[in-house]
Amino acid sequence: MNDKTELDFEKFEVPTRSDFPWLKKLVSIFGASLALLHIWFNTLSTLPELWVSATHFSGFAIICALLYPPHKSLKKSKVALVFDIFIAIAAFSCMLYIPFAEDALYERGVRFVATDWFFSILAITIVLELVRRTMGWFIPVLIILALSYVVLWGQWVSGMFHFPGLSYETLLYRSFYSSGGMFGAIARISWSFVVMFILFGAFLVRSGVGDYIIDVSRAVAGKIIGGPGFIAVLSSGLMGSVSGSSVANTVSTGVITIPLMRRAGFPARFAAGVEAAASTGGQLMPPVMGAGAFIIASYTQVPYLDIIAVSVVPALIYFLSVAFFVRIEAKRSGVHQVSTSDKSLFKVFISGWHNLIPLVVLVSLLVSGFTPTYAAGLSIISVVVSSWFSPNNKMGPKAIFEALAQGSRNMATTAILLVAIGLLINVISTTGVGNTFSLMINEWADGSLIITILLIALASLILGMGLPVTAAYIVLGTLSAPALYTLIAESQIIQLLVDGQLPEEARTIFSLVAPDQLSALSAPMLPEQAHSLLALVPADFMGTLLEQGLGAQQVALVLLTAHLIIFWLSQDSNVTPPVCLTAFAAATIAQTPPMRTGLTAWKIAKGLYLVPLLMAYTSLVSWDWVEVLTVGGFAIIGTYAFIGAMEGYLEGPLNLFIRLVLLITGLALTWPDMPIYVRLISIVVFVFLFMFSRKNTEDVTNSHQETVASTAC
Repeated sequence: MNDKTELDFEKFEVPTRSDFPWLKKLVSIFGASLALLHIWFNTLSTLPELWVSATHFSGFAIICALLYPPHKSLKKSKVALVFDIFIAIAAFSCMLYIPFAEDALYERGVRFVATDWFFSILAITIVLELVRRTMGWFIPVLIILALSYVVLWGQWVSGMFHFPGLSYETLLYRSFYSSGGMFGAIARISWSFVVMFILFGAFLVRSGVGDYIIDVSRAVAGKIIGGPGFIAVLSSGLMGSVSGSSVANTVSTGVITIPLMRRAGFPARFAAGVEAAASTGGQLMPPVMGAGAFIIASYTQVPYLDIIAVSVVPALIYFLSVAFFVRIEAKRSGVHQVSTSDKSLFKVFISGWHNLIPLVVLVSLLVSGFTPTYAAGLSIISVVVSSWFSPNNKMGPKAIFEALAQGSRNMATTAILLVAIGLLINVISTTGVGNTFSLMINEWADGSLIITILLIALASLILGMGLPVTAAYIVLGTLSAPALYTLIAESQIIQLLVDGQLPEEARTIFSLVAPDQLSALSAPMLPEQAHSLLALVPADFMGTLLEQGLGAQQVALVLLTAHLIIFWLSQDSNVTPPVCLTAFAAATIAQTPPMRTGLTAWKIAKGLYLVPLLMAYTSLVSWDWVEVLTVGGFAIIGTYAFIGAMEGYLEGPLNLFIRLVLLITGLALTWPDMPIYVRLISIVVFVFLFMFSRKNTEDVTNSHQETVASTAC
């Protein structure tokens, strides 16, 4: 049975030129060559990073210029195509200019000549125009405002955001030549980590792994209550761990899962909401996690393998939270079973065992200490080799070419976006706006961690209305991560003071600022006293205090926690109206009202808010796996209790009193530092309420059947 629905998704994808077959072939050949060039960059090349970044920009700028017309009405215009060919040539010339002009620029004492002015302005103009075509007006306008702030209107602003200004020459140098501009750290992440894993995902899809994932999901979840809904959750999570794109995930799996859910009896809007929420979680699921894990690694200097390791349990909590909604709705709507798989799980698993080889190779190489780019390169080779065990998807030269070309096309818009965001990050670091923003958050929150998280969530939602998730995270992480990190770290120092366990090295800091209270540091103290004592430490000494009090490993973990919280909160724009493209894509498949579907998806994706709170207040992100599994296990049951209280349903309908008890139970299971006996009692209460709701429903059903039978007699 074919479950796929043929729909037009152009409203979610940038219109491309489709009426020029020769152009499609040209872009494919160029894209495959560009992909091979990037593999060389990440394995054997010793070129300077600035040159590689410039080549990365020009290559994907050429693809974007040729594929995406200035406006959708011009996608068949030959005049517009000729204009875009000139843009492609201009982008290539910008790349060529850097290696020839860089040495001469420094010999002149970083003084611009006419060609420096021309090519730097040209490169910035090209990247802004291409981002406008692929992402809309918001990002280019934001970058223009930021650049003009540096040289023009920043000096007119009073207060904390006053900036005396830089010359146009300095701004262009920092934007075009320096390691902090459009060819800086963000571009380096793009041409190394991101492009290699995008290529890896393209090879996996071309080798048939996507179909295998859906088949396995059907075999696993097809026979249980609400099976089609669980298929959506499982397949979207597995597919998202490879693709890292929520909209692409929705479109690729949703055309199968949403019709399945509707035929089983799920309401159409709920089916679309489940698919949108599950697909959003794809960017949270290791090992790929979109581009987020690589950018987090760059910001925190925490190894990539450690980041994906600590992200497993939080991702599991999120996907189970979506699954709990599915279970409850299946019971409430009386969902019946549909034929989802003719094969047993064992047969499906064995039939495509070779599809697991690349993932095993990737994880094994990462665990062995190989760099992510090297591991991705060898994993790409393993995809090709493993496909030879497939009866239908053996990858020969043609398939390899298609995977390389598709990988470059998938990467094009992301590459241009990240290069453009480099301009914005350069302004933030140059002007000190990031530090100012962090100080403002601290001032508004008045030292409250929960208010800080709420402010960041609000900011992420606002930014997400105009920025893609990755860009929103980069901007928000640059602006707010220092404030969030400081608050979490200070809360841990306060806890050490309260427990009387502050290390001896850290006490020397307090001996300078509060010598009269030195004797009190060795004994437990009240939280209010600890807060007052910490407030005496000058800002210049705070970094030293945190390192000495927590240790280098814990400081790195706190910084990672802050970035993971921001990364998770940045996902909410995918499912939160008024701008939620993932939910809108699912609504198109389900043929439901987009905005109402967005609200449903937002409700189902509540884990996006619960998990960051657990990260901030518990040991969910930790190197201690016993602690992580303990916190995660209680949180999973607590999440089910929260959802049951929210929906007023478990195995059957719940009255207001039981919903209140469930809410308290959920709080007890997720509240930080709750005694273990309280949590165990809460689990017993939850199990009792779960069984009570089932028995109550069965009694009502049996009573109804007896009434019907007696009436018939």
